[in-house]
Amino acid sequence: MFNWRKKLAAALLGMVLALPLPAYASVQKDGVHITVLHTNDMHARVQSTDDEGKTIGMDWLAGAIWSQKGADADTLVLDAGDTFHGVTLINLSRGSNMAMLMNLSGYDAMTPGNHDFSFGSQRLVELASMLNFPVLSANLMDKEQKQYVFRPYKSYEFNGVKVAVVGLTTPETAYKTNPFNVKEVAFADPIAVAKELVPKLRATHDVVIGLVHIGIDKSSVVTTDQIVKAVPGFDVIIDGHSHTSLPKGMKVGKTLICQTGWHGHALGKVELVVKDHKLRKVHASLLNRQGVEKLAQKPDEGVAQALQEINTQVKMETETVVAESPRELNGAREIVRTQESELGNLTADALRQATGADAAVVNGGGLRTSLPAGKITKGDVLNIFPFNNRVITLAVDGKTLKSMLELSVQYLPATFGGFLDVSGMTFTVDTKAPAGKRVSEIKVQEQPLEESKIYTLALNDFTAAGGDGYDMLKGAQMKGDFGPLESIFVEYLQKNGLQGIELGRITMK
Repeated sequence: MFNWRKKLAAALLGMVLALPLPAYASVQKDGVHITVLHTNDMHARVQSTDDEGKTIGMDWLAGAIWSQKGADADTLVLDAGDTFHGVTLINLSRGSNMAMLMNLSGYDAMTPGNHDFSFGSQRLVELASMLNFPVLSANLMDKEQKQYVFRPYKSYEFNGVKVAVVGLTTPETAYKTNPFNVKEVAFADPIAVAKELVPKLRATHDVVIGLVHIGIDKSSVVTTDQIVKAVPGFDVIIDGHSHTSLPKGMKVGKTLICQTGWHGHALGKVELVVKDHKLRKVHASLLNRQGVEKLAQKPDEGVAQALQEINTQVKMETETVVAESPRELNGAREIVRTQESELGNLTADALRQATGADAAVVNGGGLRTSLPAGKITKGDVLNIFPFNNRVITLAVDGKTLKSMLELSVQYLPATFGGFLDVSGMTFTVDTKAPAGKRVSEIKVQEQPLEESKIYTLALNDFTAAGGDGYDMLKGAQMKGDFGPLESIFVEYLQKNGLQGIELGRITMK
């Protein structure tokens, strides 16, 4: 990649020369006005073309941030995590491209989310060292839980107002990333940590802000609203993890919880008014694309140029040869969505070997093109798997597996994106039988399926989340997160080639 440190220095110099002198409009009769701009769960979506144009784009976000900071120095910019991983533009640099863009965009602090560990905890420490602002987490500890990995909090002062920003990371990270990624760290109970730390900060600061990747999803082991109820000392919490859009925030007791949704579809804004060292007013809002563009006036030139250079470099990298195939594997839509395919079998085998699961499944709709014969480039692989899916494992009983397979073949002979290729399993399908009663003779690891037995199933995160109608998988216990599907596929292809992928796992009657 290009030298982002030189790029950053040049961009910052240009910003200093271009920005107007701070107006300090924050000091008014009713008190000191402090603005907090925030993002969460961007998952590396940094271009305005991401998410079919729903993503605002890092160049516009940066333009808005620098415009706000130029007009009022009493501005704080925070990110609530799941930032360094998600799409090829960032993933190929193992997050460093995102670190550069965040530096250029004027962030003041962030907290790590579970997906920020996708390249491993050591890589996250490296990425943090590239930032010109701190990563905060009060419950992320070394594996002996004797010292912090990052700073637990940071104090800021705005016209005499002292603000503490406390970081907290979801303990679900222990199993919502590959366990190998977090083997050198531990996640303390965020409620217990907050109970000890927040009262101390409350005594020495006028405002206490939580910068947390916890979320308000009721299925989580701990939620942000639970923390607020147990620890009433937070004034505002900038939240992430549950991908919740809170246009005006969510009030729990005296605390305002704020979240923008995900993928950079909005920029959060919280306005605080402090007088006589007491918080008098707090107001939350979300800026959509029009709101961001109105604030920014124009996209930030430094970030726009950096994005252009990153795109050029990534294009070169995607032409890199990563493997070879002696023949083409057909990924045509009418094949992979209606019948067992060699490409599907190869992918399912890769998932099962990487995870050690009893069985693996791959949805035909996740295979978007054929594997060509000859040299295979990174771009070829990303064309087959363009959705940046992750490979996870679930604990499911045999009854659930049977229900899953019934849905897979329910619509035959019609095409269905949820048609599953399998590994570690075999079964028979009677396409003339009524839906829900088509599957028989199911075997797992060559043994007859037992409906009450618990099996480990490997699959992509889309299917596991209920995609294609697989609602029976939603409540299953997640056992592990093993990383990007495309990386697992390449590693398997390099090691095993096309060995053992012949058809015969699904028998059609």
